[in-house]
Amino acid sequence: MFHIRNKILVTCAPRVSSILAKEIENLDFTVERELKMGVELSGTLEDTIRLNMNLRTAHRVLYMIDSFRAKHPDHLYKRLKKIKWEEMIPEDGHFRVDSFVRNDFIKDTRYANLRVKDAVVDRIQELKGSRPDSGTDTSKTVLYLHWLDENAAIYFDTSGETIAKHGYRKMPFKAPMMESLAAATIFASGWNKETNFINPMCGSGTLAIEAALMACQTAPGLFRNNFGFMHIKGYKEEYFEPVFRLAELKEKDSIPGKIIASDINAEAIKAAKTNARAAGVDHLIEFVHCDFRETPVPEGGGVVMLNPEYGERLGELEELKDTYQAIGDFFKQKCAGYTGYIFTGNLDLAKRVGLKPKRRMEFYNARIDCRLLSYELYAGSKRNREGKGN
Repeated sequence: MFHIRNKILVTCAPRVSSILAKEIENLDFTVERELKMGVELSGTLEDTIRLNMNLRTAHRVLYMIDSFRAKHPDHLYKRLKKIKWEEMIPEDGHFRVDSFVRNDFIKDTRYANLRVKDAVVDRIQELKGSRPDSGTDTSKTVLYLHWLDENAAIYFDTSGETIAKHGYRKMPFKAPMMESLAAATIFASGWNKETNFINPMCGSGTLAIEAALMACQTAPGLFRNNFGFMHIKGYKEEYFEPVFRLAELKEKDSIPGKIIASDINAEAIKAAKTNARAAGVDHLIEFVHCDFRETPVPEGGGVVMLNPEYGERLGELEELKDTYQAIGDFFKQKCAGYTGYIFTGNLDLAKRVGLKPKRRMEFYNARIDCRLLSYELYAGSKRNREGKGN
C-alpha cells in the first residue's frame, strides 16, 4: 500500500498555492497542477511522509484512494463499499471522516460523512467480524471525501491534525497569524535567510519564529510525533525514521543574520519568548520590549516586516491612522537599506504610510482580504541605495 503511486493533493489557504508549489518543487517533486487552494502531484504514501515533515505553507496532505462518479448518497455508499478497507484500516482502530461536499444530493455534509462511515464499517464488519470505531478524533486514521456535483474522490488525510499549525505555539496572545500564513508571507518577501529579519509589533512572535526556523532549516514536522499516515495498515516505523533523522541532520545551531522582534506589550514579549523556547529558536531571536519606533535596526540590510492591527471600530481606526503614518516614518528614518513589508487587511489605513508600495501581494487572513505590501527603503536617493535587501 505504501509504495503505490497515486494522486496527492496538498491543500493550503487561498492565494498561497504558487508559494506551496515552489516548496514542493524544492523537495524534488513534480507539480502537476496548481489549484485555488492546493497543489496536485503524484506519489506514494511513503512520499507523503516527506511532504508532511517539510512543508511550511501547507494545510493537509491528501493521498487519493479512489475517484468515481456518484449521483446519489446510495451510489456513494455502494462504490465506497467495494474498496478494500480491511487492507487499509485496522479493524480495532479508529477513523474520522471529513469532507467537502457541494452538489444537489446532499444538504448536510454530516450525512455524506455518515454514508462514508457506513460503507467502511459495514465492509470491515462483514469480512472481519469486528469493526473500527469512528468519531471526531483526528489522532488516528482520517478519511477525506471531496464530492463536487457528480464527481467524488476519497482520500487518506495523511496529516491527521492540520500541518498549518507547526506545534510550538504555547501562548497565542491576541489573534495570532497562523504559522503557515506567516511562513507564506516570509517566502513571498524573498528573504534570503542570510540577512537580518526585523519584526516590530511581534505579538506572539510567529513571524520571527518562522523566520528563525527557516534560517536554521528546522522542519516543521519535527515538532510532531503523530501523523495520519501512521495509522494506515502497512505503515512501518522504518518509513518515518530516515525522514525524521535527515530533517534533524539538516538543522543548524546558528544563522548568519540577526532576527529581532519587538513589542510595546510586555505580555506579548513574554508569550513570544515562551513560543520561541518551545520552537528551540529562542537563542536566535533578540526580543526587545519597546515601542516599534525604538526597535533596533542593525546595519547590513534585510527585511523588516510588520503585521499591525487592521481596526474594526471607529475609535480604533482613528488611532491606527497615526500608527500607520508612524510606520512610514520608521521605515524612512531607521530602515534605509532594507526592504519593508506591511501585512494588512485595511488598505485605507495602508495609504497613511506615505510610501508607494513596490509590490502588492494578495493573501487571506482567515476570511479577511489582505495584502503584503513591499517598500524599497533607500538610503538617500534610489541611485545611492545600498541594495542590501533580500
